[in-house]
Amino acid sequence: MDKFDLEDPLTSLDGHQSDTISALFSSESDHMPSYNYFQCLKTSDFYVSFRQEAISLILQAQYSSNLDPYTQYLAVNYMDRFISWQEIPQGNPWIVRLLVIACISLAAKMKEIHFSFSDFQRDEGFMFDPPAIQRMELLVLDALNWRMRSITPFSFITFFVSLFQLKDPPLTQALKDRATNIIFQVRNEINLLEFKPSIIGASALLLACHELFPLQFPSFETSVLSCEYVNEEKMMECFNEMQEMVNNEMSESIVDMVSSSSSTRTPVSVLDCHCSKSENEGTNSTMVTTVTPENREIKRRKLNGFCNHSSTMKISQFQPCE
Repeated sequence: MDKFDLEDPLTSLDGHQSDTISALFSSESDHMPSYNYFQCLKTSDFYVSFRQEAISLILQAQYSSNLDPYTQYLAVNYMDRFISWQEIPQGNPWIVRLLVIACISLAAKMKEIHFSFSDFQRDEGFMFDPPAIQRMELLVLDALNWRMRSITPFSFITFFVSLFQLKDPPLTQALKDRATNIIFQVRNEINLLEFKPSIIGASALLLACHELFPLQFPSFETSVLSCEYVNEEKMMECFNEMQEMVNNEMSESIVDMVSSSSSTRTPVSVLDCHCSKSENEGTNSTMVTTVTPENREIKRRKLNGFCNHSSTMKISQFQPCE
């Protein structure tokens, strides 16, 4: 199997063969979470918290396992699709960690990069042995119908850029790079889960055009909206949502920079802050559970033997062995 490229999930897009482009647009819905998942996230605090923790753990892999953003994005895609089709039982905090490890492992295999279970789990309270992780991987594969070559917003960037007919390669690359950064920037937003990958990709590209080439934006917008595969209403709705997200994040960054530059950090103020923090930690010490080496070893022994069942079982039947 060839190394998976998120920008080219099916075959090479060189020349933009009509059958390849048509296949991308017709298949993208198979690589999205279910619509009920989006509705559930709007009403269920549990699933919102579960997803936030999962994404946070996946992003941590950038530092513990040196994963690139594309592999992380692919892991989030697997995680969202899995949760949308598989009921998650509450009260089992180890489930999110095991699911994250399985999704990252599968994404790393698709990208043909090394992923160390031990490095990623070094600072975690739970340790899972390879057989347990492999069983969870099979559960994810089954839930996703083995559709692992995910069609994502990146898959449509090259196609939509070709509609602009730009003559300058450096400008074209700058446009693609900015659109890619925007997609990474908004990847955690729940409100974008209702839109197809092609709509998200086109919106990111238009937003990049609006920032980099404001004078040419109207013609770029016309080119995208005239595409036979694009729903104009959904396109504009997604674009407006994304623009607001990016602007809000930019405003927050500016405020943080101003606040940071205007604050005075004298040795006395730093010491006062440290003392206050120490006092608070002392007051709340009963609320913090420290994972000691002994506790960690107990959890490791319990989890090493769990899930001795077939991969077709529901996750609610996964229980650590006593």
